[in-house]
Amino acid sequence: MLLKAENLSVTRGGIAVLEGVSLALASGRALVLRGPNGAGKTTLLRTLAGLQPALKGRIEGEEGTLVYAGHADGIKGALTVRENLSFWASIFAGGDVDAAIDAYALAPLADRPAAALSAGQKRRLGLARLIVARRAVWLLDEPTVSLDREATAMFAAVLRAHLAGGGAAIVATHIELGLDEAETLDVAPFKARAAALDDFDEAFL
Repeated sequence: MLLKAENLSVTRGGIAVLEGVSLALASGRALVLRGPNGAGKTTLLRTLAGLQPALKGRIEGEEGTLVYAGHADGIKGALTVRENLSFWASIFAGGDVDAAIDAYALAPLADRPAAALSAGQKRRLGLARLIVARRAVWLLDEPTVSLDREATAMFAAVLRAHLAGGGAAIVATHIELGLDEAETLDVAPFKARAAALDDFDEAFL
């Protein structure tokens, strides 16, 4: 298994959001997170990525195998498209910048400052950095936001190629990506129970 979590409880703002989540992710597989907005999908992904501690439970995975892509695109506006990807390639020890540009049809924009891109173009650039990161496990939070139908198809093709190459992914999305390799995890049944109030708490309600 590339990533495994057992009896995981996660918090947002110090308040438990999900509890008792267990999952396992093998090479070549994807897990799609479902659930209404605010259900805890982002919090779960951030916890799996090591960006915040778990309240309890255990996460197992080899160090240096994860990359997280959230709502922010992780790009520098003053740098061009190619410079952004070259920067990330240097940080992650060198993926193929040209392959990333080609995968998301960014060649006509390669010398354009990222600040001058549209929202959809910025999202394509942000997703292209996953290719240069060369990490086995992608943790993706609503990756198709701001993408049109053509760009969404590009993303789905890149994701399928990543899985076919032995990678894995956990994707929080409301979009159907047509992945035969994907299982689904609905986070709603893992919603944390409200903390019991003691007499002191009730005095202030």
